[in-house]
Amino acid sequence: MLLSYPAHFVKDFSTCTFAAFKNMKYHDEIQRRRTFAIISHPDAGKTTLTEKFLLFGGAIQVAGAVKSNKIKKHATSDFMEIERQRGISVATSVMSFEYNGILINLLDTPGHKDFAEDTYRTLTAVDSVILVVDSVNGVEDQTRRLMEVCRMRDTPVIVFINKMDRDGKNRFDLLEEIEKELSISLHPLTWPINSGKDFKGVYNLHDKNIRLFTANTKGDEDTIAIKDLNDSVLDNHLGERDAAQLREDVELVDGVHGELDVTEYLAGKVAPVFFGSAINNFGVKEMLDTFIRIAPTPRSRQTSERELNVEEDKMSGFVFKIHANLDPKHRDRIAFFRVCSGKFERNKYFHHVRLDKDVRFSNPYSFMARDKSIIEDAYAGDVVGLFDTGNFKIGDTLTEGENFFFTGIPSFSPEIFKEVVNKDPMKTKQLEKGLLQLTDEGVAQLFTQFGGNKKIIGCVGELQFEVIQYRLLHEYGASVVFNSLPFYKACWLTSKDDKKLEDFLRFKQANSGEDKDGHPVYLAQSEWFLNTEKTNNPDIEFHFTSEIHK
Repeated sequence: MLLSYPAHFVKDFSTCTFAAFKNMKYHDEIQRRRTFAIISHPDAGKTTLTEKFLLFGGAIQVAGAVKSNKIKKHATSDFMEIERQRGISVATSVMSFEYNGILINLLDTPGHKDFAEDTYRTLTAVDSVILVVDSVNGVEDQTRRLMEVCRMRDTPVIVFINKMDRDGKNRFDLLEEIEKELSISLHPLTWPINSGKDFKGVYNLHDKNIRLFTANTKGDEDTIAIKDLNDSVLDNHLGERDAAQLREDVELVDGVHGELDVTEYLAGKVAPVFFGSAINNFGVKEMLDTFIRIAPTPRSRQTSERELNVEEDKMSGFVFKIHANLDPKHRDRIAFFRVCSGKFERNKYFHHVRLDKDVRFSNPYSFMARDKSIIEDAYAGDVVGLFDTGNFKIGDTLTEGENFFFTGIPSFSPEIFKEVVNKDPMKTKQLEKGLLQLTDEGVAQLFTQFGGNKKIIGCVGELQFEVIQYRLLHEYGASVVFNSLPFYKACWLTSKDDKKLEDFLRFKQANSGEDKDGHPVYLAQSEWFLNTEKTNNPDIEFHFTSEIHK
């Protein structure tokens, strides 16, 4: 059914879909939460948009400027020293704030392709995403990869077309490119009046008003109600030529799209589109207001045993990220935990499924990037920081006694492999500790080659090695260099015949090893070698993710 966004949606959707859960214990808390990630290609304006959201939520007063290497005010969401030096995001930040009575959990993800795996895992912890597209460059490589992950999970997407105040692509051509390249139907909810130096503002297709472009706007100023596009007030504000063009554009857009079907958006089939300029805080409020109305509340999730209903009373959740040394002065290690059902409580014992033991947390945190505050409780949709002494790995599940784990949180095969060479044998212990902790975070994978003690780091991109080298030196005092290795893929091995797997590992010692959890891995030199070994060893299965071991 077509819903007249947004007025009918709030009433109809909450009444129809959740009527059965009115008496559920934590229903009201769940309904007021929205947990989402902002994703984009590097430099599309993702971190800037994040900060504008925080400004509207009153979480910060001054936005940080992210400009190449000349950073004076650091972006709130970039908390690692190397991020502040280079002006890029290389780790996912979690920020919680309230806006118009809605509790928003915002996850700002790395845009750089070398840190894509961190972003992929973050997408398992959110219920929807906002995709930022640069109006000048259009769809770029990283945008495609991220949308592939969203489509795999049918994640609802809202598109924000940024940098409209710069000369970019024709708006119709850009929409067509996004639909074609990302395989998703678009539905504009605002429409731009020109672009670049001629950019005059946006027309809100639902609320029937115009916002005139002003740099660094704070909200509703310069909003003009337009009940009838044929009204001469339009010509007075825009000029006859631009007013005529807007009337023509709106007639075409309305004719093609009509009203937004919110159910199609929630199913991940249609993406609402907004135009604006994040750096100038323009067009952001319209999107944020729409987001809190239509974005999904926390959803039910699949586990290894059954589908877990988000409205269940008992607490459950999973670790999707681990960050060592969030505060280098205190050498802390934080596990980022997504609550999926029930109520998380401080000092209450929960069951750690993998370790089969009960654990409790005296200082659980909520986040505002680098700033942490201790919380007493949290509900489905919330992301909690848990102080970790080494008990957690990515994908670990906490419950109130039931044994299951949440599915779909794999480690992917790396694409670049390098041997770790210790430059200071006196710091061997610090190096081993650093390698274990940093690879626990999931930015890289650690393998030990059979027949020796050679440590191999596997990453998706070169920049990860630079980050690891920097952090080993500055956080652990361990100095290393990396030697490139001629491997193409890491494959996790399983077999119903233990003897055949054992023989294979012995014969292929130079190309075999184990991951940090002791699982056997084959390091293929090329696609040809991999296919040959698959053909010659039909009793052994070669897996490109580690999820089979969880």
